[in-house]
Amino acid sequence: MIEQFKQRLLDLKTELLESEKTYRESGDSIELDQTRVGRLSRMDAMQAHQMAQETSRRRQHQLRKIEGALGRIDSNEYGYCYVCGEEIDIRRLSADPTSTRCMGCVEK
Repeated sequence: MIEQFKQRLLDLKTELLESEKTYRESGDSIELDQTRVGRLSRMDAMQAHQMAQETSRRRQHQLRKIEGALGRIDSNEYGYCYVCGEEIDIRRLSADPTSTRCMGCVEK
Protein backbone atom coordinates (compact mmCIF):
# COMPACT_ATOMS: atom_id res chain seq x y z
CA MET A 1 0.00 0.00 0.00
CA ILE A 2 2.86 2.41 0.82
CA GLU A 3 4.31 1.88 -2.66
CA GLN A 4 0.99 2.97 -4.19
CA PHE A 5 1.04 6.16 -2.15
CA LYS A 6 4.68 6.74 -3.08
CA GLN A 7 3.91 6.36 -6.78
CA ARG A 8 0.91 8.67 -6.48
CA LEU A 9 3.07 11.28 -4.75
CA LEU A 10 5.79 10.98 -7.39
CA ASP A 11 3.22 11.34 -10.18
CA LEU A 12 1.73 14.39 -8.50
CA LYS A 13 5.20 15.88 -8.05
CA THR A 14 5.99 15.38 -11.74
CA GLU A 15 2.71 17.01 -12.74
CA LEU A 16 3.29 20.02 -10.48
CA LEU A 17 6.88 20.45 -11.68
CA GLU A 18 5.71 20.41 -15.30
CA SER A 19 3.03 23.02 -14.53
CA GLU A 20 5.58 25.20 -12.77
CA LYS A 21 8.03 24.84 -15.63
CA THR A 22 5.35 25.89 -18.12
CA TYR A 23 4.48 28.89 -15.95
CA ARG A 24 8.14 29.95 -15.68
CA GLU A 25 8.73 29.52 -19.41
CA SER A 26 5.69 31.61 -20.29
CA GLY A 27 7.33 34.54 -18.53
CA ASP A 28 5.70 36.29 -15.64
CA SER A 29 6.09 39.85 -16.85
CA ILE A 30 3.11 42.09 -17.39
CA GLU A 31 2.59 44.66 -20.12
CA LEU A 32 1.96 48.08 -18.59
CA ASP A 33 2.08 50.26 -21.70
CA GLN A 34 -1.21 52.21 -21.57
CA THR A 35 -0.85 53.36 -25.16
CA ARG A 36 -1.11 49.77 -26.36
CA VAL A 37 -3.66 48.43 -23.88
CA GLY A 38 -6.73 50.10 -22.40
CA ARG A 39 -6.96 50.69 -18.67
CA LEU A 40 -9.48 47.90 -18.05
CA SER A 41 -7.49 45.44 -20.14
CA ARG A 42 -4.39 46.42 -18.17
CA MET A 43 -6.25 45.83 -14.90
CA ASP A 44 -7.37 42.43 -16.18
CA ALA A 45 -3.78 41.61 -17.12
CA MET A 46 -2.58 42.64 -13.66
CA GLN A 47 -5.26 40.52 -11.99
CA ALA A 48 -4.41 37.52 -14.18
CA HIS A 49 -0.73 38.00 -13.32
CA GLN A 50 -1.48 38.04 -9.59
CA MET A 51 -3.63 34.93 -9.92
CA ALA A 52 -0.87 33.14 -11.81
CA GLN A 53 1.64 34.08 -9.09
CA GLU A 54 -0.70 32.77 -6.38
CA THR A 55 -1.18 29.53 -8.30
CA SER A 56 2.60 29.17 -8.52
CA ARG A 57 2.93 29.83 -4.78
CA ARG A 58 0.36 27.09 -4.08
CA ARG A 59 2.19 24.66 -6.37
CA GLN A 60 5.42 25.36 -4.46
CA HIS A 61 3.63 24.74 -1.15
CA GLN A 62 2.16 21.47 -2.44
CA LEU A 63 5.60 20.39 -3.68
CA ARG A 64 7.02 20.95 -0.17
CA LYS A 65 4.22 18.83 1.29
CA ILE A 66 4.94 16.07 -1.25
CA GLU A 67 8.66 16.16 -0.43
CA GLY A 68 7.78 15.84 3.24
CA ALA A 69 5.53 12.84 2.59
CA LEU A 70 8.21 11.16 0.47
CA GLY A 71 10.72 11.77 3.26
CA ARG A 72 8.35 10.17 5.77
CA ILE A 73 7.97 7.16 3.48
CA ASP A 74 11.76 6.78 3.28
CA SER A 75 12.08 6.99 7.08
CA ASN A 76 9.14 4.60 7.72
CA GLU A 77 7.13 7.35 9.44
CA TYR A 78 4.51 7.71 6.70
CA GLY A 79 0.91 7.20 7.71
CA TYR A 80 1.34 8.13 11.36
CA CYS A 81 -0.04 11.26 12.96
CA TYR A 82 2.56 13.93 13.66
CA VAL A 83 0.71 14.98 16.82
CA CYS A 84 -0.45 11.80 18.57
CA GLY A 85 1.52 9.09 16.74
CA GLU A 86 -1.56 7.05 15.85
CA GLU A 87 -2.09 5.64 12.38
CA ILE A 88 -3.82 7.98 9.94
CA ASP A 89 -6.95 6.40 8.44
CA ILE A 90 -6.32 5.03 4.96
CA ARG A 91 -9.33 6.97 3.65
CA ARG A 92 -7.74 10.23 4.79
CA LEU A 93 -4.45 9.32 3.12
CA SER A 94 -6.33 8.34 -0.03
CA ALA A 95 -7.97 11.77 -0.12
CA ASP A 96 -4.70 13.59 0.65
CA PRO A 97 -1.53 11.50 0.61
CA THR A 98 0.41 14.39 2.18
CA SER A 99 -1.69 14.32 5.39
CA THR A 100 0.34 14.55 8.57
CA ARG A 101 -2.47 14.37 11.15
CA CYS A 102 -5.27 11.97 11.96
CA MET A 103 -8.84 13.27 11.95
CA GLY A 104 -8.93 13.39 15.76
CA CYS A 105 -5.97 15.76 15.88
CA VAL A 106 -7.22 17.86 12.96
CA GLU A 107 -10.52 18.46 14.73
CA LYS A 108 -8.88 19.56 17.99
